[in-house]
Amino acid sequence: MRTVELYTDGACKDNQSKDNVGGYGGVLHFRGHEKEFSGGVKNSTNNIMELTAVIEGLKAIHDRDLRVEIYTDSAYIVNCFKEKWYVDWIKRGWKTSARKPVENRALWEELLALVDEFAEVVFYKIKGHLLPGAKDYDKWYNKFRQEEKEVSLEVFKRYISYNHRADELASDAALKAGEYDKE
Repeated sequence: MRTVELYTDGACKDNQSKDNVGGYGGVLHFRGHEKEFSGGVKNSTNNIMELTAVIEGLKAIHDRDLRVEIYTDSAYIVNCFKEKWYVDWIKRGWKTSARKPVENRALWEELLALVDEFAEVVFYKIKGHLLPGAKDYDKWYNKFRQEEKEVSLEVFKRYISYNHRADELASDAALKAGEYDKE
């Protein structure tokens, strides 16, 4: 099956303050072609930006008959799909196991609808902010191979490189959103 890779990240500068700025970024990789995307807003959260990055990446894919592999450092997103949290949320009327409203419900609903449009969507957890040569690089490579999928070191380096680029795009977009508001 034809596969597109989507690398995403979200960022939020001053995450818990009332004057924070958020950014999202991503890279689509398909058959040797790449497309980058990003955006930023004022008054957001890191989780909102992580979700927005995946949503915007999926919206940018026009061919829905593809397998989409999503690589993100967001445990929030990966765990939701791998552990199927959303199934229980929906059964409970969009409540958590603690019976509290699910945060970011509208974004989760949008993401779930988009995921359903594709032939297949698979989520992979990538270690964020990891650069080749880092002291524990081999540890994270082996963990990825055990918990996510078996890949060569060269392929893993490519994943990390694209994840790093998505992080740069998200951070730059957050900074630009903050600068725009100051003008």
